[in-house]
Formats: sequence, structure tokens, C-alpha cells
Amino acid sequence: MSDVMLELRGVSASYGAIQALQNVSLQVPRGAIVALLGSNGAGKSTTLNAISHLIQPSAGEILFDGEPIRRLPSEEIVRRGLVQVPEGREVFKDMSVRENLELGAYLRRGRGEIAQDLERVHAMFPRLKERSEQRASTLSGGEQQMLAIGRALMARPRMILFDEPSMGLSPLLVEQIFEAIVRLNREQGLTILVVEQDVRLALRVASYAYILENGEMSLQGPSAQLMTDPAVRRAYLGV
Repeated sequence: MSDVMLELRGVSASYGAIQALQNVSLQVPRGAIVALLGSNGAGKSTTLNAISHLIQPSAGEILFDGEPIRRLPSEEIVRRGLVQVPEGREVFKDMSVRENLELGAYLRRGRGEIAQDLERVHAMFPRLKERSEQRASTLSGGEQQMLAIGRALMARPRMILFDEPSMGLSPLLVEQIFEAIVRLNREQGLTILVVEQDVRLALRVASYAYILENGEMSLQGPSAQLMTDPAVRRAYLGV
């Protein structure tokens, strides 16, 4: 079994005439947290959407556990254990918290295992258990982010793609969400690729990072090395 869980080789993607990604390559080792960084419009979310087949890449290859997945439908990618937590939370707001979580397990069988996983989600996010019968629209932004993560966990993933998990949250809630991400990695062994605009925070939790600029990979390296890189400090850390 390869030590690389996810690999992109020369992936390009467009929105009509607009080139969003150009020859993007990256690797995410099994059991690691890797960050994908860059400014607005750099192509970070497009990269995740290409991996999940929410958009169709125009070139390149995407491998998950050594198997090509570029042409697989999104539901098959989820079935194989690769799940995305989308930007902006995107919960089903007219449904209850419990119904949202149960939807995360829609590809699975075995009600007993699903019930066990629901308890695990409740243990990680007790607030979701307290609000189980409330509509998702009544939750705060932080609670909706917890719900989006919980829904992803109900699919029993082996790897999670996080798209801007800190967006629109207070500093305290951001810390709580990232603590949960680190726990998922350390306690459950989940491999994680996180897209994040808070570069300092992302470099703190990730072991390795890639930086996109205008749809192309501009820089990569161990997080500790990038944290001290003068160009990164000027462009993203404000120092």
C-alpha cells in the first residue's frame, strides 16, 4: 500500500474560457494534514471540486489510494472514502440536525453501525445532540460548520477535504473547529487536505503546504519552512 493517499498529476480545469487551474500537482501522504493555501481566486476551491468531481478537469490525473478517480461520479468517490466538507457549510437548512447527519450515511447500509457513528458525532460535537430536532437554519454559523463536519463523518471517510472551514466564524469558533480537525487526524487517523485563507493557522496544524497563485502551484514545502520563508511572510503573514 502506497504512503500517498491522494495525488494530483498535472491537473488543469476551466470555467468556460476562464482557465482556473493549470498543471497542478500535489501529494497528500496517508495520515497527514496538508494545507492548500492562496489568496481569493487562486484556484483552491476549484482544486477540491476537481478532486470530488464537482467539476470535470480538462487534463491531468487524480489518484486516490493509487486508483484513478478523475472520471468517477461524485457518489462513487464518496463511497471509496473521500468526502468533502464544502465552503460556506451548505447544510440542508429546512431539515433537522438529525436528518442532515443521517443524509451523510445515505450510501451506507447497516443501521446499527450508522447509529454508532451518530453517537460518535454527538460525542465530538455535543451541541448537535442538544439541537438534534431543530432545523439546521436555526443553528449559528459555528454549529452549522460542526453539522457539515458531522455529516461528512457519517459517510465513514478515510480522507476529508475541508474547504475554508474558518470562513465567517469568530476567532474562538475557528480555534474549536481546527481543534476538531486535528483530533480527527490524531484520534481517528483521517487523512486531511484543508483549503484555508488563514495561512498562519493552517501552517500551524498542517505538516506540509502548497501555495497556489492564479491557478498554478507557486510554492510548496514543510509548514515550518514556509512559516519562515520571507516571501510567504510578506504575502500572507503580514510581517
